[in-house]
Amino acid sequence: MRTGMAAALAAALAAAAGAPRVDIALRDSSGKKVQLRDLRGKPVVLNFWATWCEPCNAEMPMLVSLEREYAGRGVRFIAASLDDSKSSGRIPEFVAKYQVGFSVWRGATADDLDRLGLGSAVPATAFLDSEGRIVARILGQARPEEVRERLDWLTGDRAGPAPQAVVKHVP
Repeated sequence: MRTGMAAALAAALAAAAGAPRVDIALRDSSGKKVQLRDLRGKPVVLNFWATWCEPCNAEMPMLVSLEREYAGRGVRFIAASLDDSKSSGRIPEFVAKYQVGFSVWRGATADDLDRLGLGSAVPATAFLDSEGRIVARILGQARPEEVRERLDWLTGDRAGPAPQAVVKHVP
């Protein structure tokens, strides 16, 4: 059994090491251009959401809580909004309602989701290692234990088996 877990870990690390670094360029809340590559050196939770998305509204309080818990371990949380020009005016109200204290980026599109292998629905979350490579994805509304498992692995010694690479909660 230990050999099987070691082999799974070795395969996961090899896959992560061979995975390309990802990048997207969006705008922060002040309109300044921001890039994912500027966060290299720290693990990143990149959550795609929209104000009109009910599962996103249900998920955000959990992400806010986990960001507070993991900030001390160097994890950066980014909320990338898919709101368009018709709904983007609701972003400040959403951020205030859920007391989002981490970076909120605007201008994300379905193309960004597709390029990062996150499907076509929100919410969708990518977990990036400190080198900017996606090591795990959650498609659909994440559960706290799924996020914790991935963050504990990313911020730990990675001695145990890697978490499931893709968790899918959407059809």
